[in-house]
Amino acid sequence: MPVPKRKKPRTRTRSRKAQWFNSARTPAYATCPQCKKPKLPHHACANCGTYDGRQVLTVD
Repeated sequence: MPVPKRKKPRTRTRSRKAQWFNSARTPAYATCPQCKKPKLPHHACANCGTYDGRQVLTVD
């Protein structure tokens, strides 16, 4: 079984992980088909309260 010859520096490991953490923490936004405002995908719209073409939330 192969074994690494040298220990990887902490900065190399952390910089590699930082690429994944930055992309994972930034949510992608979709547009609501009803009100055309940005919303999180697979969530009800906070502005108009619709999800999948039907009203699911009462928005004041």
